[in-house]
Amino acid sequence: MKKTGIYSLFLMLAVVFLTSGQSYAQLQMPAASPAAHVSQVVGFTKISIDYSSPAVKGRKVFGELEKFGVPWRAGANSPTTMEFSTAVNIGGKTIGPGKYTVFITPQASGDWTIHLNGKNNAIYAYMVDGKIDVDALGKDDAVSIKAKPTTVTDSQERLSYTISAEDNKVAKVSMNWDKVKLSFTVDTQVDQKMEGFKSAF
Repeated sequence: MKKTGIYSLFLMLAVVFLTSGQSYAQLQMPAASPAAHVSQVVGFTKISIDYSSPAVKGRKVFGELEKFGVPWRAGANSPTTMEFSTAVNIGGKTIGPGKYTVFITPQASGDWTIHLNGKNNAIYAYMVDGKIDVDALGKDDAVSIKAKPTTVTDSQERLSYTISAEDNKVAKVSMNWDKVKLSFTVDTQVDQKMEGFKSAF
C-alpha cells in the first residue's frame, strides 16, 4: 500500500509540474500596442473599428515617428480596419457595406488625407524599394477625404478611435493621439433607407 501511495504522489507531482510548465510556456508579455475595438450603431448602421493602440513614449509622433506626406497605417501591428453594416456616404461618395483598411497621410500644414482602402490591403502591399507607392495606394481608395487636424492641449499617450452617433444619422469618427485630433463624418443615409422601406410596401 505504501508503494502505491508513494507512486500516486509522484504521479500527481509530475502532472502538476508538467501543467505548470505548459502554462508558463504559453504566458506572453503584454503587447506594446494592445489591440482595441470600438463600435457604434448610428441609424440603421453598425460602424466598427479594429486597431492596435501604440503609445507616445516620449517621442514626437507626427513629423518624426510618422513622417509628413507619407501614408501611415493609422495604428500599429495589424492593419486598422473600419467596417460598415450598410452602405454609407463619406465625403460625398457612397460606399457599400463591408470592411475597409484605414490609412492616414499627415501633413506639416493644411488638411490631412484619410484613405479607406477598397481592397482591404495592408500598407505594406504598396511598398516599392522601401517606400510607399502613393499613386498605387490612391488607386485602391474606395474613398479618400481631406480633414483638418486640431491640436489639443493635453497629450494623449495612447492612440484611440471614437465614434459619436451625433444626430443618429451622421456619425463623427475621430482619431486621437499625442496632441492631435482628426475627425470626419459618416452619413449613414437614414432618410434614404427610410424612403426605400416605404417604397417596398
